[in-house]
Amino acid sequence: MTNRTTSRVLATATTALLALGAAAGCSTGGAAGADPQRVDVVAAFYPLQFLAERIGGDAVRVTNLAKPGAEPHDLELSPSQVGQVSDAELIVYLKGFQPAVDEAVAQSEGDRVFDVTGVQPLLDATASGHNHEGEEEHGKEEQGAKDPHVWLDPTRLAGIGDQLAQRLGKADPDHAADYTARSAALRADLTTLDGEFNQGLQTCQRREIVTSHAAFGYLADRYRLEQVGITGLSPDVEPSPQRLAQVIEEAKEHRATTIFFETLVSPKVAETIAGQVGARTAVLDPIEGLAAGSDGDYLSVMRTNLQTLRTALSCS
Repeated sequence: MTNRTTSRVLATATTALLALGAAAGCSTGGAAGADPQRVDVVAAFYPLQFLAERIGGDAVRVTNLAKPGAEPHDLELSPSQVGQVSDAELIVYLKGFQPAVDEAVAQSEGDRVFDVTGVQPLLDATASGHNHEGEEEHGKEEQGAKDPHVWLDPTRLAGIGDQLAQRLGKADPDHAADYTARSAALRADLTTLDGEFNQGLQTCQRREIVTSHAAFGYLADRYRLEQVGITGLSPDVEPSPQRLAQVIEEAKEHRATTIFFETLVSPKVAETIAGQVGARTAVLDPIEGLAAGSDGDYLSVMRTNLQTLRTALSCS
């Protein structure tokens, strides 16, 4: 579905939902007021859900637009989800990451929106990694692009959490002190996690990570790693033969023992490169969403990532 078609569908769906709500005296399952004791929050994808739930606690009701096991980049909203965005008391999203969410948010009032990019500046897409010179068409598409994967730096995520607590406090002044306290507790957990990464990756034989797509710029920037992305920011772009050959040469040059792929993306390209360089494959999770049926959370998945990196990079 093109962006233009998506826009028409969203506009039509929103109009229809509002009309139905007025006629029936109620709205969709994610509607504000469904639980008058809690703030109705819509989160665009998992890391933002994690923040809202940890900071909001029992005082919020959080709906995640991206379902477990689904790749959130190309999310298309159902009419009921458009209604959830329309009715939410607070919408937590990252502008530019999910076009369908951007379009739905554009139809909402600004004072109900918390945009991560407004409180945490994003890195350039080429930060802490190689330019995709071998991927000409894709490289042109990403010139000047920003890397949205800010949550992979725990210290930046803590800063976003502090700002979200303030925003929740404005929406719900009676619980403002509770939001502040919970954001401080979350910051402490994230500071501990940051310390574990700094210590765990301090002494490694290698510092280059070959990844299926360039989602790990923030992690690489924070912990002094070098990212070699097979493709760029979009995980569903097929790398050209020229780019594959370039990555194979770089992997050999850095004596990479592991080629990383992701839980929500096919491992075929990573397996192809691994076969060419005599390496193995392993999951490095960008935590854009949890796998279906997962009982973990952001902190546990990040710690699994750390152990995976320590093994792959031969850290002492």
